Amino acid sequence: MIYASRIAKNAALCDGDLEAALFSALDKLGHRRKVLALPPDFTRKHSHAGELTGMAFKYYGDRLTDIMPALGTHTPMTPEQIGVMFRGVPASLFRHHDWRSGIVTLGEVPGDFVKHVSEGAVSDPWPAQVDKLLTEGGHDLILSIGQVVPHEVAGMANYNKNIFVGTGGADGINRSHYLGAVYGMERVMGRADNPVRRVLNYASDNFARALPIVYVLTVVGRSRSGNLEVRGIFIGDDIECFNMASELSLKVNFEMVDMPMKRVVVYLDPSEFKSTWLGNKSIYRTRMAIADGGELIVLAPGVKEFGEDATIDALIRKFGYRDTPSVLKAVRDSKDLRANLGAAAHLIHGSSEGRFSITYCPGALTKAEIEGVGFRYAELHGMVRRFDPAHLKDGWNEEGGERFFYISNPAIGLWAFGGRFNRQEQAK
Repeated sequence: MIYASRIAKNAALCDGDLEAALFSALDKLGHRRKVLALPPDFTRKHSHAGELTGMAFKYYGDRLTDIMPALGTHTPMTPEQIGVMFRGVPASLFRHHDWRSGIVTLGEVPGDFVKHVSEGAVSDPWPAQVDKLLTEGGHDLILSIGQVVPHEVAGMANYNKNIFVGTGGADGINRSHYLGAVYGMERVMGRADNPVRRVLNYASDNFARALPIVYVLTVVGRSRSGNLEVRGIFIGDDIECFNMASELSLKVNFEMVDMPMKRVVVYLDPSEFKSTWLGNKSIYRTRMAIADGGELIVLAPGVKEFGEDATIDALIRKFGYRDTPSVLKAVRDSKDLRANLGAAAHLIHGSSEGRFSITYCPGALTKAEIEGVGFRYAELHGMVRRFDPAHLKDGWNEEGGERFFYISNPAIGLWAFGGRFNRQEQAK
């Protein structure tokens, strides 16, 4: 059921518009005595989930008893990040999600179903796991808040991914990421219907109906002046709100280019991107737009590590971003990698499969470290002098008589060359 929806036709939705839509939806739900909010973490600050969580606190007051950022495998939020993203919300309400413990399994998606939807790519059953706070907290409303945008694992981010991955356990997260990677990231991105989403939907329909979840989904895009703005909000308790948000997101966040790009330059905001685990969105979201033999240059002043989890960081350093056959062989040969299939998926996602080069320009990783995982290295300050983000505009730019495509935040979009995107569609 849809409780509220608004789309900005001529201008962005302001905070007043978002609050009006949210309060209208909450009014329809009736009185609730104990509410849990599940917003994203700081890496999704531009989602406006922080503002919406604050509005929910304004509406419910002390009946909003718990806020648990849906971290997935990300690093826990710092007090400073919480203060910036959730202004005015008491820090005492925030709970930590530990994806390696404190998890309950609601049920298991059958292996036959997984095999069918993945066209035989994966045949293992999938555990539907969530943080125990969702099942044992005694809440009569769970507000799952976040942004719908093209995504490398789930096709389109959010909806029940925020539940089963954002608050999920190691096994469920690992297997869902591996499923998407083995099926083919380029066959998944930008599509609301795909094997990973079908598995998540099966879990929602069969194991999570008792959870009082209402989804608050935003769509955020870039204005002509370059500012991020909310273009839509959709609030509901089933897949309808996700489908509506996905349809709008494809109009707002998906850019189809006329020809493959020979050079793409991506900037990673240091307040948001501190690892290649996150920073490789620069690869995921541009790979279908880059020409064979092309170059991706990643300006990454905040990147200081590969994985945000110590175990995953070590695995990335050991195996590197190799092509899919090499990673699949490593999974067969390595017990450690088999136990961390999400890391294996990440290694596949981070490879260009030899089709184009990837040059990383990190703020705090050495040349040896970058080249050790299979990327090219370039010194950050020299590349920033050459490609200065302060003087570039999103889209086509020119340097030394050569055109290149610049992206100031890869997390808010998906770029593809029509011919390549359509080939992947036909491969389904």
